[in-house]
Amino acid sequence: MMPDGIRNHSLLTWLYPGMHIKRWLLLLVVGMTLLSLGVGYLLREAYFSYTFPGVFHYLTLQFIPRWGRGVLFVWLAFGSVGLAMWKLNASLLYAFVRPDGSNRSVAQSLYTKRVLGRGPRIVAIGGGTGLSVLLRGLKNYTSNLTAIVTVADDGGSSGRLRQEFGVGAPGDIRQCVAALAEAEPLMSRLFQYRFEEGEGLEGHSFGNLFIVAMANVTGNFETAIHETSRVLNVRGAILPSTLEDVTLSARTHDDELVYGEHNITERGARIRELYLNPSHVQAHPDAVRAIMEADLVVVGPGSLYTSVLPNLLVEDLQKALLATRAPSLFVCNVATQHGETDEFGVADHLEAVAQHTAPNLIDIVVANNNVAPSLPDEWRSAPVVLRQPDSGVFEGMRVVQADVVADQNRYRHDSAKLAAAILHVYHGREGAAPMVEHARAEEAVLATR
Repeated sequence: MMPDGIRNHSLLTWLYPGMHIKRWLLLLVVGMTLLSLGVGYLLREAYFSYTFPGVFHYLTLQFIPRWGRGVLFVWLAFGSVGLAMWKLNASLLYAFVRPDGSNRSVAQSLYTKRVLGRGPRIVAIGGGTGLSVLLRGLKNYTSNLTAIVTVADDGGSSGRLRQEFGVGAPGDIRQCVAALAEAEPLMSRLFQYRFEEGEGLEGHSFGNLFIVAMANVTGNFETAIHETSRVLNVRGAILPSTLEDVTLSARTHDDELVYGEHNITERGARIRELYLNPSHVQAHPDAVRAIMEADLVVVGPGSLYTSVLPNLLVEDLQKALLATRAPSLFVCNVATQHGETDEFGVADHLEAVAQHTAPNLIDIVVANNNVAPSLPDEWRSAPVVLRQPDSGVFEGMRVVQADVVADQNRYRHDSAKLAAAILHVYHGREGAAPMVEHARAEEAVLATR
């Protein structure tokens, strides 16, 4: 395998498949060869027809053997062509394909636009940090991405802005914009910056304020998302699951009704049923269209009850998922979330999805198989394990097990690992592992609880 340092070199990027560069480079070489042959014939004819002064013996390098002169001229020709291509990369094309970062070449930018533009059409459904982690990895494989994001967030900065300005929740959308942005890294950091002090500003992130300001300038929230994506050169599309003002509500196992996503998380009671208020809302038409035209639909990861399921409660999106020919892939969380999924395994996540949607909504499930014995006590979390099934929850599903957990933070997925696993599944290079193989891993984890 070619080392990364060589494989990612700017000059070699021009030779990647699909760049439409090699054919013209070959034609250039052929043309230069023909030109050289023509010049050679003319010089040969002049050499035999005219007697040159003796100094030309040295100027024409006749003191060097002919094979030596041939090697020298070939070496100089390749050096000249290489230098010309490098300078063309740095000057002429720079005006048309501007790199998005100081360490990114024009060739790499052209590769992104031309090759990734032919990648699979992937729709990602979710919200919160989980969705942004997923998108950050997938954008390295395709630019045909559509993120469908929940707008039920009513806590923190998003909740305050929803209440004061009557806009959709900008928080999850902001994270997706930052994940997919092709702007300078400093711009992405600025978009995620959160004010830690200041009357009226404390707790707000700059990105949230930017989106709300854009909504006021453009006249509506939908246009604000589109224009924000354009300003930060987002790779793909970001769509709210619905444009209507919705509130998330839950009924706990103690038959208590909890209103608002923020309150559901804070209440921390085991959830029996989840609702949207109003219950019948229209999905964003572009979101439905994206699902119907997708090659793959990815559901999750993210907070199961407050990020993933709120999207699936929109009936139009459910119908689109059932009608599309694209397989639907569920990415199970790698760790439980306190107050939402305590003691949940993979099967429990899928049962919650089936309970709130429809049977056979999920075709493939990706579960982490790099399971740690335990997580730090202060996390109030445990690894999500793939248990030996004792029900039909996995019936008809393809179960794929892969190492998708972040090594530095085992509470979250690793974006590169997760994207690679999903693309392996999409291209059919990853088989479903037998469920029985993880019975021992499960027992080891449960023994530490």
